[in-house]
Amino acid sequence: MESVIVEIRAAEGGEDAKLLVLEQLAVYGKFSTRKGYQVEIVSQRPGIATLRIQGSGVQSALAQETGGHRYQRVPPTERRGRVHTSTVTVAVLPEPSEAEVPIRESDLDWQYMIGSGAGGQARQKNQTAVRLTHRPSGLVIRSENERSQRQNKANALAVLRARLYEIAQGRQEAVANDSRRGMVGSGQRGDKTITLAIQRDQVTHHRTGRRTTYKRYADGHLDDLAQNE
Repeated sequence: MESVIVEIRAAEGGEDAKLLVLEQLAVYGKFSTRKGYQVEIVSQRPGIATLRIQGSGVQSALAQETGGHRYQRVPPTERRGRVHTSTVTVAVLPEPSEAEVPIRESDLDWQYMIGSGAGGQARQKNQTAVRLTHRPSGLVIRSENERSQRQNKANALAVLRARLYEIAQGRQEAVANDSRRGMVGSGQRGDKTITLAIQRDQVTHHRTGRRTTYKRYADGHLDDLAQNE
């Protein structure tokens, strides 16, 4: 079964960009439900979310989502009704097998903490969340949304393996400060893959040239923007 790691990060737009990370997260959840994919949230904090999505053809199905998403809308916090432009960046990383990207345990530094995600009072009594540092690359991964420490460790390793694979394949120009600019762009308002004009109910994909309504996009109909075969 194919598996990808999807990372969503707030770029320009301050608090509104952080809210948009949550909305983009919901889009991919609805998309996964429509396609019958398995989806799990690896980590979710203000301004950043990491997902793991599994299913047949998932990598090609999400390929067009990589890059900057420029939202034009009236934010919920806007009192004067003015349209703001905010951006989030999306990276879709293929998850390789353990054989493709072997990782030495001696290169890993694990830290354990109390999870901050869902799980209730029982969750708060146990150190289920993990913070993984890969010493050779300096990459730092957090995983905290599963109830068990074992599953959070497995998810953190999956994210690490996906990032290391991208570096090894030369699909990024550079990795610095946990950034993947080669894939997601700068995140600046002028650097975009998709523009979402919510007031006009219009979504435009600048690489494929396809358009759809915002209502359909928000409901998970990402196939509307895919390149014609």
